[in-house]
Amino acid sequence: MILCGHRGVASLAPENTLAGLQAAHQLGLEWVEIDAQLSKDGQVVVFHDEKLRRCTDGTGWLRQYDWHELARLDAGSWFSPAFAGEHIPQLQDYLALAAKLGIQVNVELKLYPQDDAARLCRRVSEVIRQHAFDPGSLLFSSFEPDCLHHMQALAPDIARALLVERIPGDWQTRLQRLNGTALHCHHRHLTRTRAREIKAAGYRLNCYTVNHLDKATTLADWGVDMIFTDTPQHYLAAGWRPR
Repeated sequence: MILCGHRGVASLAPENTLAGLQAAHQLGLEWVEIDAQLSKDGQVVVFHDEKLRRCTDGTGWLRQYDWHELARLDAGSWFSPAFAGEHIPQLQDYLALAAKLGIQVNVELKLYPQDDAARLCRRVSEVIRQHAFDPGSLLFSSFEPDCLHHMQALAPDIARALLVERIPGDWQTRLQRLNGTALHCHHRHLTRTRAREIKAAGYRLNCYTVNHLDKATTLADWGVDMIFTDTPQHYLAAGWRPR
């Protein structure tokens, strides 16, 4: 089972930063998960929250700021003084470093109320195309089917995964409509029976956010392909392979 660093390695470095990506590389991880959304002027930035306060020294909604304003924020001191001066990265810079380090990236397309799915997807696809990133090194996921529909048309060669918390009864129909390859769900709502159904249907099954070894072992026994975790170092210390 693959270990995917959640928002980089969220227990070792500020989430969704280049420092977190470097931490994943130091651990030998092959995958990280990040969040992508738009600044006011349409730049694709790597950031999870709708508001800036939790993970930067800024305030207010991210969408209210142009990139040059976001670039000045400190996105590291909240985590530790050792990361003072760490910045919010643009998607293009994050993916460029990931490619250099040989790390594959799950890009979650993050939408909040008032956000425009078509605009976000268009800008993300432009970044991928302009910088010629390897489609095989990327995976798009989203809780918003509209995002995945847009990416199906804009970047059909990049795999897509539907994000859910609880697995709906029509999960297979939804994936078929999206031509998706994977289902991502909260580990607490997965059962052995449903896991086996999903795998038997030919889809990849990935679970978030798994920070306990016993749970991960159970999920691996059920056939789960990948877990998103804040603490991959704990799994590696217990003898898991750095995948």
